[in-house]
Amino acid sequence: MNPDRLIIFDGVCNLCNGTVRFIISRDRKKRFKFLPLQSEAGHEMLSTLSLTQLNQSTVAYIKDGILYQKSAAVLNILRDLGGCWKLFYGLVVVPSFIRDGIYDIVARKRNRWFGRRDSCMIPSPDIRERFL
Repeated sequence: MNPDRLIIFDGVCNLCNGTVRFIISRDRKKRFKFLPLQSEAGHEMLSTLSLTQLNQSTVAYIKDGILYQKSAAVLNILRDLGGCWKLFYGLVVVPSFIRDGIYDIVARKRNRWFGRRDSCMIPSPDIRERFL
């Protein structure tokens, strides 16, 4: 279980689920795979990566064996999504402590602003193969 472009996300966060749907609708080549943190496969992946616990407010992106987290994950996902979205990668020049500081603020308030689900989203049959 080591796909080339794997996004590990909080499966009960509405913002995270909305972001996953956003990526799926724009990823016509189906390059990205998705893995909810709360799933059994998510726990196995964390163990494989020697991460005993990935903070549930942190998105992770694995590409070519490299693990990106927080703002670095977001910027790399947008770059790999292509189109005009790759322009956001230019924000990589902003020091990571500033980018991650903003990321952390949104992460702390995301459930208050966007809400939370009782359980992970169940992918529809047409996108199920994109989830691990």
